[in-house]
Amino acid sequence: MRSQYCGALNASFIDQEVTLCGWVDRRRDHGGVIFIDLRDRDGIVQVVFDPDAKENFALADKVRGEYVLQVTGKVRARDAATVNANMATGEVEVYGTGLEILNEAETTPFPLSEHSSVGEDVRLKFRYLDLRRAEMQKSLQFRSKVTIAIRNYLDENGFLDIETPILTRATPEGARDYLVPSRTHENKFFALPQSPQLFKQLLMVSGFDRYYQIAKCFRDEDLRADRQPEFTQIDIETSFMDEEGIMSITEGMIKTLFNDMLSVDLGEFPRMDYATAIAKYGSDKPDMRIPLELVDIKDLMTEVEFKVFSGPAKDPKGRVTALKVPGGNEALTRKQIDDYTKFVGIYGAKGLAYIKVNDASDMENGLQSPIVKFLPNDVRKAILDRVEAVNGDLIFFGADKANVVTEALGALRCKLGEDLNLYTCEWAPLWVVDFPMFEENDDGSMQALHHPFTAPSCSPDALKDSPAEALSRAYDMVLNGTELGGGSVRIHDQSMQQAVFEILGISSDEQREKFGFLLDALKYGAPPHGGLAFGLDRLIMLMTGTSSIRDVIAFPKTQSAACVMTDAPGAVDATQLRELHIRLRQKEKQEKAAE
Repeated sequence: MRSQYCGALNASFIDQEVTLCGWVDRRRDHGGVIFIDLRDRDGIVQVVFDPDAKENFALADKVRGEYVLQVTGKVRARDAATVNANMATGEVEVYGTGLEILNEAETTPFPLSEHSSVGEDVRLKFRYLDLRRAEMQKSLQFRSKVTIAIRNYLDENGFLDIETPILTRATPEGARDYLVPSRTHENKFFALPQSPQLFKQLLMVSGFDRYYQIAKCFRDEDLRADRQPEFTQIDIETSFMDEEGIMSITEGMIKTLFNDMLSVDLGEFPRMDYATAIAKYGSDKPDMRIPLELVDIKDLMTEVEFKVFSGPAKDPKGRVTALKVPGGNEALTRKQIDDYTKFVGIYGAKGLAYIKVNDASDMENGLQSPIVKFLPNDVRKAILDRVEAVNGDLIFFGADKANVVTEALGALRCKLGEDLNLYTCEWAPLWVVDFPMFEENDDGSMQALHHPFTAPSCSPDALKDSPAEALSRAYDMVLNGTELGGGSVRIHDQSMQQAVFEILGISSDEQREKFGFLLDALKYGAPPHGGLAFGLDRLIMLMTGTSSIRDVIAFPKTQSAACVMTDAPGAVDATQLRELHIRLRQKEKQEKAAE
């Protein structure tokens, strides 16, 4: 039906007859001449109809916004005075000689102009219209090009694209599973995969030593700007390659992507161990564009009378930390400080103490803060020396349980970086390594920091003796404070896998029930292997400069994990439920019975 895309026309097409198909972006009537801006996925071109076109002119007069048209005409140069430098097709226009209205359109619920502002709820309700907007067209076309580039890179490096099952069984990977009831196996359920983790490990056992998949994954968890209940993962697994090899080949993929798609040279990726990341930046995915650092001052606060500081200082699980903001006295108002106090409250902090450094040489009168009176002069000086404060600086403090301080001040550091535009560069890649194998729950039990198939960097006996001290062979790629991907060398030895299960409190019977197939596979010559999975949605979000992955997914869910366009999830009729052997609880009846 078309000979060219609208956005492809340029001066090389002058005097050629073309046939175009698309939507009416705008229609204008200037002195009896009708101008139609015709839009398709490639761009917009101006089409001109004058009264000499007769029937076509009459049709053009009926056209309105978002009508679907087929236009035939001759490409001609625009007059010099009417050249539009802001359009890729701005040097030319199409003189219309044929017009067919393929479909009419009602007035859209919101303007499709890139300059229009409309709430996300409306955009998602009418997503098929939202996707017509130029910025969404560009985002999804960019996403397509990225996936092609990824496939090409991995293919060139000997990886095979192999699909793994969507209907599988529940495995403990840190989030709730989406469950699918089985009609043919009464009272049993499939689970949608949180990742292809176990299947890709089994592919390594099978001898497919370089696997990848651009895989759909599912997690039933609370949402954030960079989370969705269903998301896309660039899943990679290799055999006979250690962490250095895996990090090298995946780093090469990301560097190639940024160079080819954005003409950006990311340079070498520095390494940082997990302990340093937490101690200095309050995050296991620190944004290295921001020069601010957390400085521990716990040892300076054990003897002060101010219990807000001395309490956590004496608590083995407490943390007292300072965060210096250079020039913060002038940069931050009292209202902003109050707003930051509310901000850290989101992360469980009970308050946000601060000191303004007016004169660093005067411990009596040179410091301004409600808390200064509680700190002896020698402590004041020690704090200023440790954070290297100078006149005009502002120092924030966190004092609480270590996890609260770490999370609150880590988030505050990023907030200050954004608000005060402290970024020192555009892109800051990083590898975070040497993660702990486990983290301790409140009840003293252990849970895997990544997942239970991650290999420790010690022997099974050493792991059992000191699980809390064990480090894993895991690694995360971080870019601008966002985790692009995480991976590890996997456990390929049955005894080591059983040791990890035991530390996690998974009994022998449960091991056999949930992971018997994996334990059996490890007995039959499982090779050393490892891999890494990237979040494709997050990667595209960063590369396109958007703030939400919903802007780079064709049909995303809302914050409440719903699709407002299709009204999903929806009710299921009784017949289907009976076939699945499911009976719904009658909430109202139960509540009345309880009364």
